[in-house]
Amino acid sequence: MMTDLSILDLSPFRQGETFAQAVDNTVALAQHAEKLGLSRFWIAEHHNMPYLASSATSLLIQRVLDKTAHIRVGSGGVMLPNHSPFVVAEYYGTLASLYSNRVDLGLGRAPGTDPETARAIRRNHDDFAMSFPNDIKELQFYFGDDADSNKVRAYPAKGLKVPLYILGSSTESAYLAAQMGLPYAFASHFAPRFLTQAVQIYRNHFQPSAVLDTPKVIVGVNAFVADTDAEAEFLASTSLQFFLNIVTGQRSGMKPPATDIAAHIPAHIVQMADSMMSCRLLGSAKTVAEQLEQLQSQVQADELMAVSYIYDVQKQHDSYELLSDIVKNFK
Repeated sequence: MMTDLSILDLSPFRQGETFAQAVDNTVALAQHAEKLGLSRFWIAEHHNMPYLASSATSLLIQRVLDKTAHIRVGSGGVMLPNHSPFVVAEYYGTLASLYSNRVDLGLGRAPGTDPETARAIRRNHDDFAMSFPNDIKELQFYFGDDADSNKVRAYPAKGLKVPLYILGSSTESAYLAAQMGLPYAFASHFAPRFLTQAVQIYRNHFQPSAVLDTPKVIVGVNAFVADTDAEAEFLASTSLQFFLNIVTGQRSGMKPPATDIAAHIPAHIVQMADSMMSCRLLGSAKTVAEQLEQLQSQVQADELMAVSYIYDVQKQHDSYELLSDIVKNFK
């Protein structure tokens, strides 16, 4: 079974970088992904984070679409609790009108930030997650070509049928994606715990829909591929520091790789950060090919969506290139 490969990017700042430089790096990575023939390039929505440039996700997506020629570009994802589905349909309908057949819309139910920021963004009601299924149905209506003329329409979205994907990090989202017959992307790159369970639930309960006959599973994975295992391990230390920031609430961007991280930080904290990124492909091409085989025997992903927090831009590009070759040759 052939597996597709794509990239998820958060537009992180490397130390000392400006916002514009972080965005330029995202664009360069998308161009590289296109050159490698990858399936899609997604950007994630995050708020109130000084070290990520991806808060106005649709604007970054537009920038990437404009600087590439044919790769699919989308949100991984739009956090629907933060937005009116009507406005989302207008934004992504506009993108899909300008860049036809290239726009994906991944949808998440988490606010992608802390509760205070979530309130500042939009919604004054508290039960965000409860409205998620209805918000998706509303979006489907706006992108559909239902002839009911009495309802409010989100132009230019009408009839564009932008592909929707459900994102999740728990089993709850798996039931929802299955019931709606939508493709399912699991956030195992930071929440690996329920991966196999969620994928199994999704496949077992899948109901075919107008957009999908059979289940489609995208699995998020951290990826660090280099000439040797030792070098890949060294490059991955940037990612470990990134996850340590999340665990300890530190607000800083990508840090250069380091060998002595565990020396300064309590072991249980390092353990927590490490377990968040435990769904990973890390090592030389040979090692990663073996890890991929093991991962695929567990989940049989239709597509892998790789996240690589690698400090050196060139090494990040090289890592994706090596990974792309491994996935292409994977049987």
